[in-house]
Amino acid sequence: MIGYYVHHHGSGHASRATAIARELDEPVTGLSSLPRPSAWPGDWVQLPLDSGDADDDARAQGRLHWVPLGSEGLRDRTARVSSWIASARPRALVVDVSVEVALLGRLHGVPIAVVALPGTRDDEAHRLGFEIASVVLAAWPPEAADVIRGLSPAALRRLVAVGAIGGTLPERGEELRSAPLPRRALVLAGSGGDDFTAAAVLRAQRSAPEWTWEHLGGSGAWVDDVRPRLDTASVVITHAGQGALADVAAARRPAIVIPQSRPHDEQLATARALRSGDWPALVLDRCVTSGWQELLERASALDGAQWASWNDGGGAARAAAAIAQLAGLHGVDGVDGPAERGMR
Repeated sequence: MIGYYVHHHGSGHASRATAIARELDEPVTGLSSLPRPSAWPGDWVQLPLDSGDADDDARAQGRLHWVPLGSEGLRDRTARVSSWIASARPRALVVDVSVEVALLGRLHGVPIAVVALPGTRDDEAHRLGFEIASVVLAAWPPEAADVIRGLSPAALRRLVAVGAIGGTLPERGEELRSAPLPRRALVLAGSGGDDFTAAAVLRAQRSAPEWTWEHLGGSGAWVDDVRPRLDTASVVITHAGQGALADVAAARRPAIVIPQSRPHDEQLATARALRSGDWPALVLDRCVTSGWQELLERASALDGAQWASWNDGGGAARAAAAIAQLAGLHGVDGVDGPAERGMR
């Protein structure tokens, strides 16, 4: 049995967890305050929310991220996780993401795999989570340099960069059937707030009137499946979130990437990595109000096939393999980390 904790803010954690869980060959139980995803392959433990007063030393003097004093939800969810560990006796626990749950599992003697996010993660809580983990999973390719900062040399040796997780790669020959329409720009906004306001998109449209525009997410329209829109886009204008980039890369569409402000400079770090590589993306510092005609023409000349090294469709399977190996080792002392075992 493998346990998988899924953070309840946003939808990206659940999507990534579901993709990885479906690649695992043994039973996997999800633990989260989110409802069970429809595609989740195993059991699901519903956890109460850990709400509380942020003023009452909720960060434990900076040693943890969220442990509000007097929170009944925190007490009950911690007890629920402990109860599940005691009864299920998991061989490994994957945590995406929570320093507190990772520490709780390790205190029960369970091998821990934590999911790393981009950005500067040098605060004491993050460092604690990485140090107690046996495996650190990263959903970006090994070639993406400097995506995360703040890990100790030991934690970096345990980091396994598996590539992007998400999106559906086209079948053989499908690329020809899903050729993009000429001069079609797709704005792919996020749910966490960004610069892609309706007014900003309208100004961009006016500066590139020869292009057909569509605005999805944020203040634009919402659809259940963005893939058909991606398949017909000549250029995708997107933020630098991991899920959005995984989708764009899977569709093999050139992009204009505008990183948004997020905690720990998460999207700025991803944008920095994109700038340092050969991926088909123009990276802007901000959402500009003019010059879009030239930007779109430059981006459309990029080769979308170069996204293959960012998302080759095997990220979830590689993450599952690292987790399965950890579970097989069962936390034996003295075993080398993933980098030494050839998993990197």
